[in-house]
Amino acid sequence: MQMPNTKSVLYLIPTPLGENNIEEILPRGNLLIINQLRYFVVEQIRTARRFLRKTNPSFPIDDCQFFELNEHTQAQFKTHEIIDLLQQGHSVGLLSEAGLPCIADPGNIVVAAAQDKQIKIQPLVGPSSLMLALMASGFCGQKFIFHGYLPTNKNELTAKIKQMEANLLKNGTTQIFIETPYRNIQLFDSLLKNCQSETKLCIACHLTLKDEWIVCKRIAQWKQTSPPDINKKPAVFLIG
Repeated sequence: MQMPNTKSVLYLIPTPLGENNIEEILPRGNLLIINQLRYFVVEQIRTARRFLRKTNPSFPIDDCQFFELNEHTQAQFKTHEIIDLLQQGHSVGLLSEAGLPCIADPGNIVVAAAQDKQIKIQPLVGPSSLMLALMASGFCGQKFIFHGYLPTNKNELTAKIKQMEANLLKNGTTQIFIETPYRNIQLFDSLLKNCQSETKLCIACHLTLKDEWIVCKRIAQWKQTSPPDINKKPAVFLIG
């Protein structure tokens, strides 16, 4: 078996979930690694540059090369350029907009290509909104499914919610999903309309931020209270 290329590393770099103090969220070891890198695969160059400045106000941004990988560039993204850099001995950092790379973002295509070439991959420690929400929900952490973003079509969304709840009731598997923040209220309304009264819904909003809140109630209880303040705010939804 061919051994991994040890001359370079593809680092998977977590980023804060909001406007946090970097030192409160990321280990010092991450910051030391980041400050040695000059090649980055990012979702948005602007936010990546801002993140790097926060890790070190004197970070040499102008000496760096950025490769933008997101839903708009994925089809044309030249993964081979990243692999070429790695095979030439240059380490590369892959970072998401918020949280962990490759989770609900397209960075996995770079990791898959690096795996195929036996290039060393090092995931760094950082915040995961999904795991933080699961930990605080009180739901089963032995069996869970992350569905990513749910369908936007009303009929497809209804069918998906019913399918997730059926899986929960049959297997006890916690169902985790997210939504684009400006559609949070519509998703919340659909959950109340389509889930059974005794099903529990947990909403975790603004995780790791000062105004973080995590609330778990049965659907019947949610119906008796005012809608949560989740409009245009990042949130994780779980049913269990």
